[in-house]
Amino acid sequence: MDDDLTRAVLNVVWERREISRAEIARDSGRSRSTISDVVGRLLGTELVAEVGSGESRGGRRPILVGFQDQAGVILGVDVGATHISVILTDLRGRTLAWRERAHAVHSDPKGAETIITALGEACLAEWNGERSRLMGIGVAVPSPVDPGSPDRVIERVLPAWRGHGLLDRLDTVFGVPVFVDNDANLGAVAERWWGEAVGIDDFVYLKVATGVGAGLMIGGEIHRGATGVAGEIGHMAIDPGGPECVCGNSGCLATLVGTRQLVDRARDLLDHFPNSALAGGDLDIRAIEDAALRDDPLALQVVNEAAVRLGIVVAGVLNLLNPGAVIIGGSLARAGARLVKPLREAVATRTLVDSAAASEIRTSELGERAVALGAATHVLVTALANPRLFLGASAE
Repeated sequence: MDDDLTRAVLNVVWERREISRAEIARDSGRSRSTISDVVGRLLGTELVAEVGSGESRGGRRPILVGFQDQAGVILGVDVGATHISVILTDLRGRTLAWRERAHAVHSDPKGAETIITALGEACLAEWNGERSRLMGIGVAVPSPVDPGSPDRVIERVLPAWRGHGLLDRLDTVFGVPVFVDNDANLGAVAERWWGEAVGIDDFVYLKVATGVGAGLMIGGEIHRGATGVAGEIGHMAIDPGGPECVCGNSGCLATLVGTRQLVDRARDLLDHFPNSALAGGDLDIRAIEDAALRDDPLALQVVNEAAVRLGIVVAGVLNLLNPGAVIIGGSLARAGARLVKPLREAVATRTLVDSAAASEIRTSELGERAVALGAATHVLVTALANPRLFLGASAE
């Protein structure tokens, strides 16, 4: 089978959902017989099916072929520093099952491997479909990923993971291809396909959680750099006199706006805001976000300080890349306009007017499932780009 033509036809059917063979032939410039042969083989994969008749243009009504979103399922795994989330989606990104669990991922790789497997099995059990329809697994990790060794995380970021990989166990248990990438990169993929960046080829996804990272989408593709470490803006030093970072520098962005640092900052401010809703309760990032959404002064100060620090780095990114949008994801995104307004103000004072004006800053609407969804979407993107990986013998 002509791989390029198969890929082109499969992508057209996926994008259009329903289309006739004649339309595919006309749009591709190929003969109807050639397209009919390709469609015929795709019908045998169950990814494509005849779905009814289209409108007549003077002759017989054409038979439409449609992409079958339920023909396969994908697992997406978000391995955070302190949690693991797993999503099961169909081939249109719809959620079929979701599981999450808090876990000290950074210090317990063996436990993390066990939980990933258990949550994946739980999602498949809830879906209750044929296991043979699982097409692949995408895994997002809180670390740069070397394209040459994608199952190994950077040990300086997660030293306890020395010698531990992600692919072997998942390959063995689930028996499908596994694809690993950085969490911010996959957050960007989710936004590009399903979120705030649909239709935008050049944008930055900024994930603010335990750490800070950026997914750089350039020309509709993730920019990973020569060794996979592009986007590590959490390790840009903005305060040389600041706290020491795991990377060896001082005052990195991640040491000032990471989840733990924001909680510590809120705790330090409690004496100055004795009437704050945060006084006397459990103090965590969600409580800070909830209080900020209720315009609590202490919470707003914490969010505003984070916004100003983020603004220093975002301004540099805008001046360097001039993206069409900056999308804020991760836990801090829940603060919404309370974060975006001071962030925009901080950026405006540090960028060229044209650079700032061209880039809209907004928060993600995909919520806590964004990165896991991006991991699943990564598999879908790979499958659509290289159908032979998933069609197997039926594509021959």
